[in-house]
Amino acid sequence: MAALSNKAVGLGKSPALLVIDVTRGFTDPASPVGTDGSAAIAMIARLLEEFRRRQLPVFFTSNAYATPDEASVFREKLPVLNELVAGGHWAEIDPRVAPAAGEPVLRKTVPSAFFAGPLASMLGACGVDSVVVCGFSTSGCVRASAVDALQNNLRVVVAQDACGDRDQEAHHYNLRDLSLKTGDVVSTSEALKMLQRMTDRN
Repeated sequence: MAALSNKAVGLGKSPALLVIDVTRGFTDPASPVGTDGSAAIAMIARLLEEFRRRQLPVFFTSNAYATPDEASVFREKLPVLNELVAGGHWAEIDPRVAPAAGEPVLRKTVPSAFFAGPLASMLGACGVDSVVVCGFSTSGCVRASAVDALQNNLRVVVAQDACGDRDQEAHHYNLRDLSLKTGDVVSTSEALKMLQRMTDRN
C-alpha cells in the first residue's frame, strides 16, 4: 500500500525543546534498560546550546517510579522498568546534558511526556506552538511524546540523530512512521537551520 500524501510542517513562531528521558537509565549501557547514548547525546547538546542561546523554552523528562501502584500494568508488562526508581541513579539526567537553572525536569510514569501531567499547560503558558523532540527511546517515549504533541495541535520536529534506541530496527521504523504521519523528521543540523530560518522570518 502506498504511503499517504504528506508535507513538511516546519516550526512555528515559538518553539520549545523536549528532551525525553535522557537519563542514565537509558543512556548508560550498564543499565538494564540502557544503550550507548553517546552519539545522540552529542546532538542533544548542540540543540540545548542553541535553544539556550536563543532563550527558548527547554523541558526535560525522567521516567521513574515513586510507588508500586504507578503505571502498574505497564510495569507488569515490562518488569525491568522497576529499576527506574524516582530519586535513584538510573532516573538522573545524564550529566553530559544536565539541565540549566530554571529548566524543568518532569517525572513521568508512562511513555508520553504529556499524559496526565503538566507539560501541555506549561507549554501553553509559554505560548509554545511547536516542539523539537529528542531523547530516548525512539520507539517508545520519543514516539509517544511526539504523537501527543501533535494531538495537542503542536507542530512537531524530531531530530533523528538526537534520538536513541536499544533496537536499531525499531529506531529506524519509528522515525519513518513519525515522518509519514506526525511531523518532520530531520537531522540535528537541519533542525538548527530551521531555528535560524524561524528567526529570519520573525
